[in-house]
Amino acid sequence: MTGPFETIEDEAASWVARMDSGRWDATDEAALAAWLALDATRAGLLLRTQAAWAAADLALIPAGSAATCDDLPAVVRPFWRRRNVLAGLAATIVAGVIGTTRIFAPETRYVTNLGEIRRVPLADGSTMTINSASALTVRIDAHTRQIALVQGEAWFEVAHDPARPFVVTAAGVTAQALGTAFSVRVRTTGVEILVTDGTVETRHADTAKVIPATRLIAGQRAFVDAQAAVRLEADRASAVDRALAWRGGMIDLEGDTLATAAEEFNRYNARKIVVSDPQLAGEKLDGVFRINDPEGFALAVKVSLNATVVDAAPDTIRITR
Repeated sequence: MTGPFETIEDEAASWVARMDSGRWDATDEAALAAWLALDATRAGLLLRTQAAWAAADLALIPAGSAATCDDLPAVVRPFWRRRNVLAGLAATIVAGVIGTTRIFAPETRYVTNLGEIRRVPLADGSTMTINSASALTVRIDAHTRQIALVQGEAWFEVAHDPARPFVVTAAGVTAQALGTAFSVRVRTTGVEILVTDGTVETRHADTAKVIPATRLIAGQRAFVDAQAAVRLEADRASAVDRALAWRGGMIDLEGDTLATAAEEFNRYNARKIVVSDPQLAGEKLDGVFRINDPEGFALAVKVSLNATVVDAAPDTIRITR
C-alpha cells in the first residue's frame, strides 16, 4: 500500500479498491493484516467501507448493463473505481465510530446482472465468485460468517477460521464449510451444492432436529429438494469442475443434452436459444464454449447435429430440424 493519504478513510477506501481490482495476492493480504493491527478500529472501518463500495456499485450500474472482468475476459469487468467518492461515502457511514473498539459488521448485499460474473474478496480473507443474475447478502462479525443466497449461484473459497463458522443458506438449505471451497446454486426445485476442496456439511432446515447433516467431500455434489430429500452423487471431480467452468467464462459440456446446454447459455445472455424440436432437444453434446457466444454454439450444433438454425430475430436463436 502506498500513500500518502489525507485520512484513515482514504486508506480504507484504497484497500477496498485494491481488493476489487482482481490483483489481490498474498503480499497484499499480509500488508492489510499489518495495517489492521495498527488500530483496533480499523477492522470495523474496513467492513463499513466495503459496504459503501457495494452500495455504490448497485446505485451506479445502469439497469440491464453487463461488463467484463480483468480475470474473466469478455465476462465482467469491475465497473466502479472512483476511490475519492468511495472515501466520502465511507466517511459518512463511519461517522461516530472512530475512537471506539466495537466492530460493527453490516449486512452487505451483492447483485449481478445477466451475463455478469463478479469476484469479491471478503473481509475475513475468503473470496466469493458470483455467477450471472444472482443475489446474496453477506454478514461477517466476530462470531459468525453468514451468507444468504437469494437467487442464482456463487462459489466460495473459505478462509480457515474455526472460531467463526462459514454458513451459506439458500431456500431453507444450509451448507457449512469445514475449511473448503464449494458452490451453492438455487434451482427451481431445490438447491445444488458442489465441493471442489475440503468438506461441507449440508441439511434442510425442516430436518435439522431429526436427521444428521450430509457430509460432502471434494469432487462430490448434492441436490436438496423442496421436500428436504438429499440426493448425493458419487465422487466425480471432473463433473464438478465442468459444472463450475463458468468461473472462467466457459460452458463445458460432456454428454449434456441440447436442452440443458440451451438452458445454460440462457443464464448469461439476453438473446435466448430456443430448441423447437423435442427429439433434437434430447441429443447429447460435448464441447467447451464461451458463455457469451450463443451464436457460436448454435453454429456448432448446426454442423454436429445437422440442425437448422434461424437467427434473424435479435432476441432469439431458434434451433430445429
